[in-house]
Amino acid sequence: MGEVTPGDNLAALLSEALEVEGLRIRADDILVVTQKIVSKAEGRFVALDTVVPGSEALRLGALTRKDPRLVELVLSESTAVLRAVPNVLIVRHRLGLVMANAGIDRSNIGPGTGERALLLPEDPDASAERLGKALGCAIVISDSFGRPWRMGVVAVGIGASGLPALHDRRGERDRDGRTLEVTQVATADLLASAAALATGEGAEGIPAVLVRGFAVRGVPSPAIALTRPLEQDLFQ
Repeated sequence: MGEVTPGDNLAALLSEALEVEGLRIRADDILVVTQKIVSKAEGRFVALDTVVPGSEALRLGALTRKDPRLVELVLSESTAVLRAVPNVLIVRHRLGLVMANAGIDRSNIGPGTGERALLLPEDPDASAERLGKALGCAIVISDSFGRPWRMGVVAVGIGASGLPALHDRRGERDRDGRTLEVTQVATADLLASAAALATGEGAEGIPAVLVRGFAVRGVPSPAIALTRPLEQDLFQ
């Protein structure tokens, strides 16, 4: 695919790219789409020279050694700051996601004038729903996440449509006949990470992956179902 720009018809671009590869969407396919191209198409760019950092952004910018303008954007997209140390700013995004820098990115965002940053989609589940209706298949919108007790990043599903983002298997039985009591499968996250092996994290330039042959089970649920409620968060 070429560079995605604000206002582009992302479903049409994805469909054209699939045709170039000799592929046509089937009803039981899943298309994993990176957050970045969704945000680009939705015009989620912010010019940093339009951002005026407040006192808290200035304080956290000095503490984390980050651009105070970027920190101001992070604060505007967040409900709480969870960790702030040199080179690290972990927040709870307004969507409930706990992540670095509120998912705001400045890498691989394409050409443009001045310094810019790219925010997450306003509502990733709604974005996935629109893409799914236009393309006629299930959609996962993926983004890269770090993990507190593991090195390296994986991809997770921040938006989903047409499949159970969280597959609740409690009540089923294992091979020994024991009832599953706690098993819930993060299907959207597993699909996102599998697709990330192809999309990569650097200059690969592959913004979407077609998943074919995966047997979807369970009741469809949005990606917001994967966010642990605050009252169940034992590590905040």
